[in-house]
Amino acid sequence: MKKRDVYLDNMPLDEAKKIFFETLQSAGALTPRSPETIDVRRALGRITAEPVFAKISSPHYHAAAMDGIAIAAKHTFGADEKNPVRLKEGIHFKYVDTGDPLPEGFDSVIMIEEVHPVGNGEVEIIKACSPWDNVRSIGEDIVATELIVPESHRLRPQDLSALLAGGHVEVSVRRKPVVAIIPTGTELVAPGAELKPGDIIESNSAMLAGFVEEWGAKALVTEKVEDDYEKIKEKVKESLEKSDVIIINAGSSAGSEDYTSKCISELGSLIVHGVAIRPGKPVALGIIGEKPILGIPGYPVSAALTMELFAKPMLCMMQGVPVPEPEKLDAVMTRRVVSAIGTEEFLRVKLGRIGDRICASPLSRGAGVITSLVRADGIVRIPALKEGFEAGERVEVELLKKRQEIENTVVIIGSHDITIDLLATEVKKYYQEMNISSAHVGSMGGIMALKRGECHMAGIHLLDPNTGEYNVSYVKRYLPQKSMVLVNLVRRQQGLMVQRGNPKGIKGIQDLKRSDVLFINRQKGAGTRLLLDLKLKELGISPDEVRGYDREEYTHMAVAAAVAGGSADAGLGIMAAASALGLHFIPVSPEEYDLAIPEEYFNLDSVQKMLWVINTAEFKQKVGALGGYDTRDTGRIVYNS
Repeated sequence: MKKRDVYLDNMPLDEAKKIFFETLQSAGALTPRSPETIDVRRALGRITAEPVFAKISSPHYHAAAMDGIAIAAKHTFGADEKNPVRLKEGIHFKYVDTGDPLPEGFDSVIMIEEVHPVGNGEVEIIKACSPWDNVRSIGEDIVATELIVPESHRLRPQDLSALLAGGHVEVSVRRKPVVAIIPTGTELVAPGAELKPGDIIESNSAMLAGFVEEWGAKALVTEKVEDDYEKIKEKVKESLEKSDVIIINAGSSAGSEDYTSKCISELGSLIVHGVAIRPGKPVALGIIGEKPILGIPGYPVSAALTMELFAKPMLCMMQGVPVPEPEKLDAVMTRRVVSAIGTEEFLRVKLGRIGDRICASPLSRGAGVITSLVRADGIVRIPALKEGFEAGERVEVELLKKRQEIENTVVIIGSHDITIDLLATEVKKYYQEMNISSAHVGSMGGIMALKRGECHMAGIHLLDPNTGEYNVSYVKRYLPQKSMVLVNLVRRQQGLMVQRGNPKGIKGIQDLKRSDVLFINRQKGAGTRLLLDLKLKELGISPDEVRGYDREEYTHMAVAAAVAGGSADAGLGIMAAASALGLHFIPVSPEEYDLAIPEEYFNLDSVQKMLWVINTAEFKQKVGALGGYDTRDTGRIVYNS
């Protein structure tokens, strides 16, 4: 049996950062890189290695600031409409264009629109001017020897223009730190390769390299290395010759094939292994000679977080620039979040302004859910000594997006439907400043979010078994104090999604009590779950007779993926989800999926823009193409209290 190591540390984050960076500092690893001289025109984003002073003035001559005539101001004194002054070309004035040198003997320019030709090379003016009117004097912009940009300054487009205008063709900048990124794992395959069970697409290196480049360094991604200690060690030794920093991706935890910490210890010094953060606990931090080496966890969210916490400040220090502080704002948690004591957690959230407050909705907390990073608007830190946050509790959010994007976000909480994702895309086509944030908590979860004032609208499909009517009775029952509008988004078909070819011959809900059928359910409060319970009751089937009844997923696509992957034989969901993954579909019941909107938000500009998109022919055509949808009532108000 292979030996499994244990974590060397479970160190608090602040302590781990302090020890790591102090060790690097004392070893000289954080000293800004040596300078190099490059063409100014290729220096965008680079960090100046020294202050840059102007070699010449700009302009370096007295220049006409506009088209007109150059004159001596003294010849215009006394000119007005009653007493125009007549001037002779070549004697009193000369014609000039913008940027022309001011002719000798002249000290001002009269714009051409104020010059009235009278023939014989003469002009009249009816307004006096003062010396240096409409003239750009020597050094108006830059004076020779004046500071243009300081040391440790990241060069912007306007800086490049100023440097060139100040007489510089080249500029001394700090050499970019070179970061070698070594992907490890026998299971890794190249993007685009044909996949078999157990294969994992090597996608992390693109993200890590992107971070490195974004933070001003140069990424050097090596070929992937299989889980072989000697091969990993050899790749590290090879990379030491080509880079200033080494990042080993994956292999940093305590598994039998996790070799990163051993490699760092053998070649250099392992400073920290294991930090009390979630996600990202197994990060390994060390140094080889004067070169930092980081073992970054393989799960993408863990990798992104540990890069942000350790690699970003390290690369900033190596370039001699401050670590940028994220913009922060206060928000209110939309639901309770429980966290383990002793571990500082970094929770991804969606944000949106609801009335006079910003609401934060937690996203999936899985370390492997890269889409939670894609969708996240911000990060909420849960302190190590706090057990989490209660619904309604105020929290501080570190923004991942611009505040303006959050202010223009329509928040939809409730049942999942693929058309919500499509709507978010279509809205962006018409209104770039708008966003749609959706959280999937089921229809009843959406109703409760409306009741607590945590969203602009909820997606619901709740069948009243007594009336056969959708949604209206639930809105009346649970939101009696609110004036509500129900807008139909789609009519859709719910049914059983089973594996392609229906190998088990499933015909309907009655087959779910078969011992050879494994079911996967939706979460409590989901309209789909309520529909299932109703159908089971009608057939006299107890939930206890359904294998897998207690196994829950939060979206139709997650249920479809479970069936497609073979971990379930059947799941209740919409036809569009089955079609997307090539599953067999057995219709069970048509239903109405509506957007429940409080009247106080119905007339918001952002909500009205979204409703306009819903009513476009293009949106309806795209919904219809998904399969299993009827758009005859899409966009229609079906209830208004």
